[in-house]
Amino acid sequence: MKMDAYASLLEKLLPIAHDAGNAIMNIYGGNIDVRTKSDASPVTEADELAEALILPALQALDRGIPIVAEEQAAAGNTPKTGDRFWLVDPLDGTKEFINRNGEFTVNIALIENGVPVLGVVLAPALKRLFAGGLGLGAFVEENGERKAIQCRPVPAAGLTVVASRSHGDEAALARFLAGAKVASQTSAGSSLKLCLLAAGEADVYPRLGPTMEWDIAAGDAVLRAAGGQLITLDNKPMVYGKPNFANPHFSAWGLRAGDRF
Repeated sequence: MKMDAYASLLEKLLPIAHDAGNAIMNIYGGNIDVRTKSDASPVTEADELAEALILPALQALDRGIPIVAEEQAAAGNTPKTGDRFWLVDPLDGTKEFINRNGEFTVNIALIENGVPVLGVVLAPALKRLFAGGLGLGAFVEENGERKAIQCRPVPAAGLTVVASRSHGDEAALARFLAGAKVASQTSAGSSLKLCLLAAGEADVYPRLGPTMEWDIAAGDAVLRAAGGQLITLDNKPMVYGKPNFANPHFSAWGLRAGDRF
């Protein structure tokens, strides 16, 4: 696909994400009915409604591109993907949504040959939208403005580390960071962590626990477009379309990707 086609497709994803975000926020303002899926993770009406809006909107763009979406996959409905497919997490950070801390996101990514080439991450409660794509760079929309973003060099004071708010393993994180010069550590929910790296607001996000491809693909696309990298613990780029869509442990970096400490 040519760059202008990527750019056009990315713009068409933004209103789809906003529609899902609006639906989520309508539920966020009222009672939240929480149920438990077979993997013991929580799910709400907001997860399901957002996905029900996103899927037909993506099909309208191109019915030939398969869609792998979290709630459909949880129900056992996973299509054959091939070399090109969508990855959708309609509400990443369901625990953050339930706790009403605002750190939840809508995630849409296009995968080609194992690489996330386009990604949109919307944090509707925070009114921040991050997007980016292969050869297009990355940007954030907030306060009615769009501005380009990129990863930053690590400040002289040291790394700003961002960790998971709901899935932390302090001992594993300490081992990973042993010997590193760390200026500060903060926690954030959902795929926002990857977007903080892309926006130059943090430097490294180690994820030393289980994730699924739809959890990270859109944020990875934004991060790559901003100059960063998401790598497995053996220093290989994350690949998408794996069996069962389960990820190995990884670390995401700004401009220090591959350089480690």
